[in-house]
Amino acid sequence: MSRLTIAIQKNGRLSEKSLQLLKDCGIKINNGKSDRQLKTEALNFPLDILFLRDNDIPHYVEQGVAHIGIVGENEVWEQEKDVQVVDRPGFAQCRLSLAIAKDEPYAGLEYFNGKRIATSYPGILRKFCEENRLDVKIEEIGGSVEIAPGIGLSHGIFDIVSTGSTLIMNGLREVKVVTKSAAVIIANKELDRSRQNLLSDLLFRIKAVRSAAENKYILLNAPEEAIEKIVSVLPGMKSPTVLPLALKGWVSIHSVVREDVFWETIDLLKQAGAQGILVVPIEKMIL
Repeated sequence: MSRLTIAIQKNGRLSEKSLQLLKDCGIKINNGKSDRQLKTEALNFPLDILFLRDNDIPHYVEQGVAHIGIVGENEVWEQEKDVQVVDRPGFAQCRLSLAIAKDEPYAGLEYFNGKRIATSYPGILRKFCEENRLDVKIEEIGGSVEIAPGIGLSHGIFDIVSTGSTLIMNGLREVKVVTKSAAVIIANKELDRSRQNLLSDLLFRIKAVRSAAENKYILLNAPEEAIEKIVSVLPGMKSPTVLPLALKGWVSIHSVVREDVFWETIDLLKQAGAQGILVVPIEKMIL
């Protein structure tokens, strides 16, 4: 029987989130993960897991050593490997930004002309500078980019920014967001039919998990005369469920509300006459 091999980050911001995603999809991983473990397998799904450095994942997937991988899209752009993005899980959102010393005057991108910029993403930075006609010297370093201005290696840096706290700790400030990135699932372009079917099964589970995270199940009570107005507020999956209560003239209405409009919807429901509103998390949601 064919098995699917997935590459995920060995350590770092994507590692635990990737493992949690597999767990949420009902996939049990043998022995968990230790710092020295490079490979393991799933117990209830034909899946092998490789733990790799994030910048190696696109190469392994392109070569077919791993059939799929979870990695930051910034690494896909930087490595420029021939792989396809098949899904966007939505976690590990960040931005790639230019930063300089916090007290350094800055009036715009022209500041960087003739200056040195330290980065672990020279490809993305080089393309940005060419598009904006900036003449810069790129200092490529493998890690600890934030220290470069302080030791005189560069005038500024180009790096991943999540909260910005690391920049502040190193006396830097963000001056230009070049692009935004998040985790993506990439796949080898030449998967055989059996592994393509396994990938489809996995993506189906991921979609169900993501849909559940993006929605809330709500239950509420309302007088019968308010049904029409309340139903007009609730989008639901097709339409809300309306059930009679033991108390004559009252009903219970059940529906699903998207997380991003949740509080606005609750306010409208209260105005429409809804009472006793209960909110329940959804574990899985099959559309």
